[in-house]
Amino acid sequence: MSVLATVHGIVVRDLIRSVRQRSRILAGIARPFIWVLLVAAGFSSITRLEGGVPYHAFAYPGGIVMGALFGGTLTAISTVYDREFGMLRLMLASPSGTAALLAGRVVSATLVGMLQGGVVLLSAPFVIGLAWSDVAGALPALLLAALTSAALGLLIASRVSSVENFGGIINVVLFPLLFVSGALYPTTGMPAPLRVLAQLNPVTFMVDLMRHAFGQPVEFGAATDLAALVLSAALAFGLAAVLFDPEQRFIRRAAVRNG
Repeated sequence: MSVLATVHGIVVRDLIRSVRQRSRILAGIARPFIWVLLVAAGFSSITRLEGGVPYHAFAYPGGIVMGALFGGTLTAISTVYDREFGMLRLMLASPSGTAALLAGRVVSATLVGMLQGGVVLLSAPFVIGLAWSDVAGALPALLLAALTSAALGLLIASRVSSVENFGGIINVVLFPLLFVSGALYPTTGMPAPLRVLAQLNPVTFMVDLMRHAFGQPVEFGAATDLAALVLSAALAFGLAAVLFDPEQRFIRRAAVRNG
């Protein structure tokens, strides 16, 4: 029960912090709409896609993933805040262990990612005429995208010591992941080296799974997308736990020495 209480406490604390930072939530929701509506408006005049899919409809699954990706990863800034101001030491000294701390952080980040991506998803019937049944079918894809994004954000935050560094690093990581994913253009037309990177990129499978739900042309089978995302989330979470473990052991040894 102490583990569950720890996870619950961290989730509630992180969600309260996120709700209070309304500007970050609103910006995270607005960002995909800016890309899908404004950028797509320009690309539509110069881009022709196979199958006659309008560009704004093609880009919409990527916009949903963008909301989940930025929401899930940027919520990991809570971990950096806590490290910088000393709260993380108290959390890591908890008997519940590192796994409970990281699980709580992943759950809260997943919920924020689903909120931001969910607003974009629920707007799809009004923007691209998506059926509500397809919206419901896309919810599992949104959940996996947000979960994987949360684990990736936690992995990035595992060794970052200041909020300023986290902001710089996260942007350098997220935008390449998004651009080399098929969110904004098909990966089949990329040069061979970028195509290889796209196939190693978890965001590629987030977008592809969302396209399955939307009934759009896809590059991989749904089972491949699911397996890639589950593996990516598990690997990112496991690596984060490994990177946090030395910090936890150091804090516990220091606590024992100090009585």
